[in-house]
Amino acid sequence: MSDDESFTIDIARSPADVFAYGTEPSTFSEWQADVVDARMVSGTPSTVGSQFSTTRRIGPADRTLNQEIVEVDVPTRWVVRGTDGPIRPNMTVTIEPLDGGSGSRVTFALSFEGHGMGVALLPMVRSAARKGAPVSYRKLKELLESRG
Repeated sequence: MSDDESFTIDIARSPADVFAYGTEPSTFSEWQADVVDARMVSGTPSTVGSQFSTTRRIGPADRTLNQEIVEVDVPTRWVVRGTDGPIRPNMTVTIEPLDGGSGSRVTFALSFEGHGMGVALLPMVRSAARKGAPVSYRKLKELLESRG
């Protein structure tokens, strides 16, 4: 991925439904294949300053990444930043209403910061994300639309 790469997908669910499900860490393992566990550490997904951890299977190992919610505008925007570790993922989710609010156009902007030995790993991490992230976003669409 470049410094900041984005992916947009239309989902036939309201922005409120997309926001509630897509920004709740406890649901991440349902639509992100590499997520082993995710949970709130403090606060709620809709509160700036709240923190959550996500454990991902990266190759043969599980790695826990910690992130902080730095901006929230329910149900249209959610911004998180990595807080520790050699690779820190940053994500901005923007949700625009479609069809009078019955649908949503969701844009995911993902970037990574390398720290220490993580700088050398950035090309590999970005390549894996470029392949895996769109699969996750399509799974999110499938799950939300099947819930009717």
